Amino acid sequence: MSSRAFKTDSLTPLHWGFAAILLITLARLILLANTRLQLYPDESQYWIWSQTFDWGYFSKPPLIAWAIATSTALFGDTDFAIRLPSLVFHAMGAGFLLLSAHQLKSGWAGVWAALVYLSMPGIGISAGVISTDALLLPLWAGALYMLLRLRDQPDRWFSAAGLGILLGLAFLAKYAAIYFLLAAGLAIVIDPPVRRALLSLRGILAAVILAAILAPNIAWNASHDFATVQHTAANANWQGNLFNFGEMLEFLGGQFGVFGVLLFPVLAVACVQAWRHWRDPDRQIDRLLTLFIVPALLVVLVQSFISRAHANWAASAYVAGSLLVVLYLLRGGQWRRHILTASIALGLTASAVMAALSVNPALVGGVNAFRGLRHLQSWPETAAALHEAEQRGTYDALVFDDRNIFHQMQRYGRQLETPLRMWQRFNAPHNHAEDIWALPEGTDGPVLIVSEREWERDRLLADFETVEPLGEIAIATGGHRERRLTLYAGRGYQRVPRTEAYEAAQAAIDAARQPGN
Repeated sequence: MSSRAFKTDSLTPLHWGFAAILLITLARLILLANTRLQLYPDESQYWIWSQTFDWGYFSKPPLIAWAIATSTALFGDTDFAIRLPSLVFHAMGAGFLLLSAHQLKSGWAGVWAALVYLSMPGIGISAGVISTDALLLPLWAGALYMLLRLRDQPDRWFSAAGLGILLGLAFLAKYAAIYFLLAAGLAIVIDPPVRRALLSLRGILAAVILAAILAPNIAWNASHDFATVQHTAANANWQGNLFNFGEMLEFLGGQFGVFGVLLFPVLAVACVQAWRHWRDPDRQIDRLLTLFIVPALLVVLVQSFISRAHANWAASAYVAGSLLVVLYLLRGGQWRRHILTASIALGLTASAVMAALSVNPALVGGVNAFRGLRHLQSWPETAAALHEAEQRGTYDALVFDDRNIFHQMQRYGRQLETPLRMWQRFNAPHNHAEDIWALPEGTDGPVLIVSEREWERDRLLADFETVEPLGEIAIATGGHRERRLTLYAGRGYQRVPRTEAYEAAQAAIDAARQPGN
């Protein structure tokens, strides 16, 4: 090999960009392999899904289960292998953004875009857990890259096919991919190059491929009473008070934590500037990108005002958001580059701190900001304590009132000898555990009841003819916190009918328990 191959001046910005992605991904891979945090309950649920191939699952499309099944088949049934796809997908997403920004603006724009994406606080967390967002965002980035290629060169059949494939997979990751279709529809109206690209034979090819990929999942939903769609609608929770300023402000505040303290305000300014100078042909790309940012943010903002919204529900906006802030900050004075540099440094530092805490959770101590870590610790110890409890008697089932505890025992309680079952709170199943493993009515017992939800305990016990208190289990979860489970022996399981009168009475009880009442 010639010495020229080792000269850094022969490397292009694309080479440096892919090198940076590889370096950050390897660092996170090492930290992920050494984490001492167990799976979050939702991660355990996704792992359970991965044990059986299907075209859909109770609350999510199937791609997350397929990814986990593939990873664990290759690398073993470990927590590391379950989470590994997130890391790989995010590296892929950064690569697509590198290529997209490089296509839009030559030079180092692609490197900046990849680093902005990887340094986002939300991505720093997402890279260490397996979630639907970790699959959606990279696939969204890939679909956007293919759309930009097709926009510039409408005769590219490969770009059209890639758009259909990647967008179809994005839908199989999370139905929030619908925002991409909404943005593409708006782009057809306002952006002539996109209109020419999509209203063509190549656009038809992309649509046909998308439909073919989606068809099995749609058929699965139809055969399961559209369970996933109903769960998504239930999450919206459009009931009760429809004016929630506090929830809206909380969602807005959460966006600083998802995209970045410095970059979220920049993104808002960049979106305004893109339309303020709407006659400027140099801002045409900026306006196009806002279509993939603003609608998702506005829809979820309205949802937060009507009911509630988690901070990550609009995360797809930050794929195009990463491109837009880079294009905006690379224009104008040098101070804008300083914002980019500071944001990336701040994001990567925060990510490193979180990774250090995952390797040594004891560093957290009693800080309330990290109280959520209790869900990621001491599950084998919890399973051991329940195993000891089940040995004291003969039970037909271990019955749980909390799906999180239930799924964690499926993952970490393999020594448990008694079948695991879920108590069903409402008339119909509200989660996968209740749908598949509900305790059958008419079970005589005895069953060992494992209760975590103190506020629903009276309802749980009322469904049994007799109950006998068996004490409590307390498991330390770090930072002076405990996981407390109350045990009962129950006989004669027959649910109180969930009539309208019953639910009204329970709602009144819940209202009386609210602060201030």
